[in-house]
Amino acid sequence: QVQLTESGGGLVQAGGSLRLSCVASGGAFSRYTSGWFRQVPGKEREFVVAISWSFDNTNYANSVRGRFTISRDNAKNTVYLQMNSLKPEDTAVYYCALTVSTLATVNERLYNSWGQGTQVTVSS
Repeated sequence: QVQLTESGGGLVQAGGSLRLSCVASGGAFSRYTSGWFRQVPGKEREFVVAISWSFDNTNYANSVRGRFTISRDNAKNTVYLQMNSLKPEDTAVYYCALTVSTLATVNERLYNSWGQGTQVTVSS
């Protein structure tokens, strides 16, 4: 079972930027598609973005397209989420996850490894 550890969350003003990192250990990270999800208390977890293991397929939620960028470094077993032009509605706990799907799927049921989450708070 691959273990995931997120970092990089924090408090930022609207319009600011943050970069989240997720380091994987205990498995063949390069063979997994990586995704980021987020959750606000009292609401369902929602898909943010994913990148396929082969780098040739990415998928962004409409709410973040053009502001967020996902990338990965297989040599470092790490996936990143660069978040620019942050808005208060981006406030959530952000989770990284892995799936054996070859596509950058939005279906969280297909992700079987999850991190513990990192809090992102955007003040207005």
